[in-house]
Amino acid sequence: MSFLFGRTRTRTNATDLPKQAREHISKLEGPQGGPKADELAKVLSQIKMVLQGTPEAEPSPEQIYQLITGMIEEDVLYLLAANLHRLPFESRKDTQVIFSYIFRFRTPAGVQKPEPLALAWVVEKRPQVLVELCKSYDHKESATPAGTILREVLKNEAAAAVILYDDGDEMGSSSRGLGAINPERPQTGNGIFWKFFEWIDKSSFEVAADAFTTFRELLTKHKELVPKYLAVNFDLFFSRYNSVLVQSNSYVTKRQSIKLLGEILLDRSNYNVMTAYVDRGEHLKICMNLLRDDRKMVQYEGFHVFKVFVANPHKSVPVQKILLMNREKLLHFLSHFLEDRTDDEQFIDEREFLIKQIRNMPSQPVQPQHR
Repeated sequence: MSFLFGRTRTRTNATDLPKQAREHISKLEGPQGGPKADELAKVLSQIKMVLQGTPEAEPSPEQIYQLITGMIEEDVLYLLAANLHRLPFESRKDTQVIFSYIFRFRTPAGVQKPEPLALAWVVEKRPQVLVELCKSYDHKESATPAGTILREVLKNEAAAAVILYDDGDEMGSSSRGLGAINPERPQTGNGIFWKFFEWIDKSSFEVAADAFTTFRELLTKHKELVPKYLAVNFDLFFSRYNSVLVQSNSYVTKRQSIKLLGEILLDRSNYNVMTAYVDRGEHLKICMNLLRDDRKMVQYEGFHVFKVFVANPHKSVPVQKILLMNREKLLHFLSHFLEDRTDDEQFIDEREFLIKQIRNMPSQPVQPQHR
């Protein structure tokens, strides 16, 4: 009898767990919040067991499929994402594991769908799940588990597009699902992606560091999606990037942001973005100020952006004017720039190359040839 009862209980759990989870989550804010959090912790532990299996039994794909479809029907993924910061520590860890398994699970053989079931549903029908995971950076309790989930899911280009193109109720926003995105419409700057600038610059060290790691992943992973996005939203993105991140009062944020800027500009897939960036005289001025920063690592990272301006064979007239106006000062400055990096042969070679490039510039600006 106990054997039969155990089998029945396990099978019931897989279908009943989503409803139980929804019920407990809905009461986390009420007077019964504490007890409900404990009950929810038990349910999340059971959900994790269905997904992972036990030492005695392998996980059942059929049970997992039933569990995930139930969680979709009960909107549990959204509720977990929105309430992640309210969960106890162990429940947050379990939720991280649950999302990881669910977003990777593909339907059993015979049901042809190339994308993982839950992830496809989220990007097409419930993009708010990803938006709420991003909003977890508003709370230090949920930043790390949410960040871990996000970086795994951002390997999927559709998920990255949902975050980039979220723009509230605007037409062409991903809030209506992946199919509603209009990549040609410039963003207003009010969507979830743009909140990363604030999270990176204003949050505690731990939250800012995790948010920056996710931000970097978002901007470097997908070589077709991101260049198009940056091209359409060029002015908004770089004005915010330069003013909030590159000129941040936080040393860590400043240094990391300059380094990431160099990576973005030197990535071959971002060639058109790079050429547009180094055409702007105001961008060069920002970069030249970085070379004079009190901190050597900021100077060093700034140098790797500065060299893109100088090495560009098609310098714009505004950029030429700035370099020529400051030529003698730059030649003297660069000849003594970071002299203690005596073991860094690549840096020394690049520094000498830039000195030569600046010295050999024509005395008057010339119109650049077409690229």
